[in-house]
Amino acid sequence: METDSLLTGSVNGVSGDYGSSTGEEDRGASGNRRTSYAVAGDLCTVGGDTDDEDLYIQQAVVFIEDAIQFRSINHRVDARSLRLYRWYYSRICQWGLGLTIAVVLLLAFVERPSSLSASSDPRHRSPPWEPPCGFTESIEMVCLIIFTLDLAVKSYMIGWEELRKNKWLIGYTVVISVSTIDWVLSVSMVCDEKLRVRRLLRPFFLLQNSSLMKKTLKCIKRTLPEIASVILLLALHLCLFTMIGMLLFAKSEDPEKNEEWKLHFRSLPNSLTSLLVLLTTANNPDVMIPAYSLNRGYSIFFVTFSVIGTYCLMNLLTAIIYNQFRGYLLMSVQTSIIRRRLGIRAAFQVLSCQGAQRAVEEHVQVDVVLKVMSRVQMKCYYRAAITTDAQQYADVGYMDREQFTKIFDALDKDQIKEHPPLPQYNSPVLQRCQVIFSHYYVTILGNAVALGNVICICTVLVLNSEKSTAERDNFIMEIINLCFILYYLFEMCVKIFAFGWRGYLSYRNNIFDGFLTILLLVLQFTIYVTYRLPYPDWDPSSHGMMSLWEMLRLINMLIVFRFLRIIPDIKLMALVASTLLDLVKNLRAFAGILMVVYYVFAVFGIWLFEGAIKPPPEMSVPSNSSMGNITSSMECGTYEQLGYWPNNFDDFAASLILLYDVMVVNNWQAFMDAYSRYTTEWSKIYFVCWWLTSSVMWVNLFVALILENFIYKWDRSHRCSVTDVERIRYETSVQLMFREQIQEPTEEELLCQLHQHPHLHLHW
Repeated sequence: METDSLLTGSVNGVSGDYGSSTGEEDRGASGNRRTSYAVAGDLCTVGGDTDDEDLYIQQAVVFIEDAIQFRSINHRVDARSLRLYRWYYSRICQWGLGLTIAVVLLLAFVERPSSLSASSDPRHRSPPWEPPCGFTESIEMVCLIIFTLDLAVKSYMIGWEELRKNKWLIGYTVVISVSTIDWVLSVSMVCDEKLRVRRLLRPFFLLQNSSLMKKTLKCIKRTLPEIASVILLLALHLCLFTMIGMLLFAKSEDPEKNEEWKLHFRSLPNSLTSLLVLLTTANNPDVMIPAYSLNRGYSIFFVTFSVIGTYCLMNLLTAIIYNQFRGYLLMSVQTSIIRRRLGIRAAFQVLSCQGAQRAVEEHVQVDVVLKVMSRVQMKCYYRAAITTDAQQYADVGYMDREQFTKIFDALDKDQIKEHPPLPQYNSPVLQRCQVIFSHYYVTILGNAVALGNVICICTVLVLNSEKSTAERDNFIMEIINLCFILYYLFEMCVKIFAFGWRGYLSYRNNIFDGFLTILLLVLQFTIYVTYRLPYPDWDPSSHGMMSLWEMLRLINMLIVFRFLRIIPDIKLMALVASTLLDLVKNLRAFAGILMVVYYVFAVFGIWLFEGAIKPPPEMSVPSNSSMGNITSSMECGTYEQLGYWPNNFDDFAASLILLYDVMVVNNWQAFMDAYSRYTTEWSKIYFVCWWLTSSVMWVNLFVALILENFIYKWDRSHRCSVTDVERIRYETSVQLMFREQIQEPTEEELLCQLHQHPHLHLHW
């Protein structure tokens, strides 16, 4: 369970500066600490039950699971609550809660205005299916009931005192209450309300369920002052050049010299908009052409503006966001490490209570530790490593605190996947064949053959690019594919022979190759069954669902896709690919925040601009001739002339696509100009806010995470060969990326937090 104190720089009142003491001071304090904090038998009480040995084991199991998942231990620790706690954090419950959050967010696509239409273009959009009143409301009420139960369980687990301190749970209560009231009003109005306030509150359910998203929001809150200072400087730069531009390109008596004024500097809002768009380079060099065509000296104004604003201030903003992002990650990992150490320390403390009456110093029995580890839900390789380390102390029979903590160091180590040993063959001939087929050069040869296959396909496509389907010579293409597929099958078989089934499947690129090879073989067999044996005059007409050319095209696409097998064999390319794969894991929190921002802006966009842009009546059923005349009469570069009609705020799905187009910033001025003409000039504020939030803030955050991940992998792998990278697979997480910079909490800090635990009553 989360508590606010664990999400900030201090934990339960303890300072977050864990580097205040030196290593010698830590060792000295540790040496005195064992005596001063020894648990006497008559003072060791946990949850008020001193005799129930199973309760101690159950508490230790939960604390270790909290440590593995970086969860806070500030929850109830009686037997019934622990069973409820483990049930709540079971995979089925967490998946169910995640599914509920996904369902309540996806309702926006079905609710009015519905997105269930083939096209979002208002000129020829068919009426979308509108759900009957009560359909989505019933689903939403079920979701709200589940959220209420989730809130009740969380509130019970942490207790009333902790609930009053937890702002997220208080907000959770408010959001559920407001959503329920708005739901009742919606049903009472027979679903004919104009605004659904609860739709704007739905992203909160996603935020409150992720501790990493909460930390991201805290990072953004802490970063805002630094960002605001640069944005203020950027605004000053923009205003200064706007005034200079209005003075340079003022209206003159000569109409031929007024083109720049007419298009870009007619008024203050028009001038600000033109230079703001130039800041993103979306209208460069269009904004400068009218003046530049008259006098090349005017280019100095626009170049100076771009150099200072785009290349200096915008990159400075990127540097600030990147720097704050690294601080956020470090703080996040520091908090996670504290939670892990605290969970392990709490497990040791409750287990040592069993031996407190038998020894003055704190010890835990090895058999008790093994019993606890058999109940902990964790990955098998971590369980095996911890159990093996614990069994080293079986002769002594017990472990002290340092030994107990040390066996859990396996949780902080890289997960390394080692491939199984090669199968043993008795025949010298088979042994020689195994050596040959397991050699790295076999993989290189396979890559060369795959490259030759792609080159052949590319050559045939170039030769047949001007031919229709009936004119293509599919016979040659089929013979080429057959030869290469047979080689792929041969390569797969010899690798299985050399490495064995388990060894072959332990390589991810082998799984990739094998799956595509079998799929290609099945498709090839299907072609022979359908079209018989190949001959030059094959009939390309359809024999069933797919024609010969369509089946060949599918095979060729799979062969081209299979060529990606070369990625693990090129070191730099392998690092880039593994970085992208790790981003899928490490970007979940940032992608979740971005999803929330998209959701909120899309809802606001529908509220503000739904149905604002309507095409002229003569464009409702466009024809080629009428469209050509209408388009030619429109101003070049405008929303209407570019045919951006499908990009609108008429439904939720269309709003998301429009927001993405603005985030890319290519031609985003066309959307801003259109909505300012169809509504008011104030609509520009909405688009500028979205540009700052998405393009400036989140794109830079993504760049920062990519840089951190790639640099970390590069530093670890720059001395490794391609064979080593393939032989050992590292699973990288954010915690591992910053492990070397983490400062361990001291024993006093851990004991202080244990002493302040609201439900774990340990008397020292």
